[in-house]
Amino acid sequence: MSEETSTSSSGITVKDVQELVKKKELIETQIKAYHDVLDDQKNVGMGGPLVDIEGYPRADIDLYQVRTARHNIICLQNDHKDIMKQIEEALHQLHAQERERRAKGEVEAAADRMETEQSIEQPFAKVDTVTPGSPASISGVQVGDEIIEFGSVNSQNFQNLQNIAVVVQHSEGKPLSITVLRSGQKVHLGITPQRWSGRGLLGCNIVPLQR
Repeated sequence: MSEETSTSSSGITVKDVQELVKKKELIETQIKAYHDVLDDQKNVGMGGPLVDIEGYPRADIDLYQVRTARHNIICLQNDHKDIMKQIEEALHQLHAQERERRAKGEVEAAADRMETEQSIEQPFAKVDTVTPGSPASISGVQVGDEIIEFGSVNSQNFQNLQNIAVVVQHSEGKPLSITVLRSGQKVHLGITPQRWSGRGLLGCNIVPLQR
């Protein structure tokens, strides 16, 4: 086979495979044409005798044409075997590349998700005082807790303490989920903002974290 039919080990494209298939089809067309030549020579085919019963060269066929056609068919069949092997290897490589692209895409997507989750889970505010007997105290909120989530507020949408104040006002008398970072561990708490003997609905003071 000529070098132009060989496949590159660095990478295969669908176009490369299509070119190989075209070459395969051309070889098959040439093989058929030479078989037609043999059919025209008394259907001598690839194995018919080239001598008569007395051992002399047959006079009813063109021996040169038959021998040439047979030789070319054998060469083309070898070429066909080579091109089929190249197509198989190219398809295998193409599928491997596709699997690699998909795997890479999944890894990148997972990394993006992890990065997003990590950024969302960054604390944005801190509890600096908790009044004993307050809703915050009863719910287990402690001084030093760094707030990761406060209801619907997280580091991605937190702008100022007014965001938390709005959530508290709209959640009066309703359970509110908060997540804090305490001694390096995430802690999930439930707090119900409500009127009590002290100031506000929570009984704790929250300050923004300076980043």
